[in-house]
Amino acid sequence: MSGNRPSVTAAAVVLAAATLTLQAQQGRSAGSAQSSGADLRIIPIRGNVYVISGAGGNITASIGKDGVMLVDSGAPSMTDAVLSAVRALDRQVTASGMPQRSCVGIVQGCTWWNSSNLLPTTVGPPAPRPIAGIINTSVDADHIGGNEKIAAAGRTFGVRNLANAPLGAWIVAHENVTARLSPAGEPKVPAGALPDETYFGDEKKLNFFNGEGIVITHVEAAHTDGDSMVYFRGSDVIAAGDVFNLADYPVIDTKNGGSINGIIAAANKLLDMIVWEHMMEGGTMVVPGHGRLGDVADVAYYRDMVTILRDRVLAMKKKGMTLVQIKGAHPSKDYDPRFGRNPQWTPEMFVEAIYNTLGAAGR
Repeated sequence: MSGNRPSVTAAAVVLAAATLTLQAQQGRSAGSAQSSGADLRIIPIRGNVYVISGAGGNITASIGKDGVMLVDSGAPSMTDAVLSAVRALDRQVTASGMPQRSCVGIVQGCTWWNSSNLLPTTVGPPAPRPIAGIINTSVDADHIGGNEKIAAAGRTFGVRNLANAPLGAWIVAHENVTARLSPAGEPKVPAGALPDETYFGDEKKLNFFNGEGIVITHVEAAHTDGDSMVYFRGSDVIAAGDVFNLADYPVIDTKNGGSINGIIAAANKLLDMIVWEHMMEGGTMVVPGHGRLGDVADVAYYRDMVTILRDRVLAMKKKGMTLVQIKGAHPSKDYDPRFGRNPQWTPEMFVEAIYNTLGAAGR
């Protein structure tokens, strides 16, 4: 385990402290987090990376010496709860003392003989680092809803505005997200919620953050036309956004450029990025847009499911069946007990989206 990360025991303390802090705040007020009826849960994944669930879409957080970076910001109603949880987690992670190294055989450099290193760790732990940035994986309100308030609560290091005041956290998204949020230069959201940096093409590499490289990958016409997947290379964690959903059928947002074939292509791209652990559950961990953590087996099952349902609807469409007839045939009935429980995105709605995004030739 690296020197700037807490041990497994410390991680458990981090988790408990963040949960208790959030619950205490909810108990003192009847705010949006309390009224939502859902508690936020913080789960350490690997390395510097954690997942925060219960805020709408899943939020992935990297916390360390360079600050806090979030992948997505949750629903607007959960922003205060998310900020409280992130700050509590940030304090605990930053304050965790580095594991003591054995001094056996070491003549120089051991903290036993170096009080300048030992005392700050045990007496004066470093102050929490600010939220430095947000990466948005799509245009959805439950993924960008906290942008404005969370960015304003953060800080971009080394950058000041014309009034010589420090700027808030940066926001990065694909160019299509910015175009959807601000068509013809007329923002649909407050200016502070808009990405201040957009990337073009298929990939953007960020500088090292908290000791690891971060790569943002765009996938075309999947859930929307602006979907991104964020790969933390050192921790071997991928935040996949809504191109991968372990709670419901994938939402195909046709109004924002989504398609069934794009969902399948994104799942295949995700499988290409994953390195699996032989004969075991594990390897690269994947944070879906909604639902529990997944690995290669979950992504493969998900890819197969959407491909099978695409092919079933395609076969019926080629036979000349209408959309009403296809819905009546219930092509997804064997998967409905697992993925068809969301009243806001029913199996019938998913089948209709498949039908409408298949081209004239079925592709």
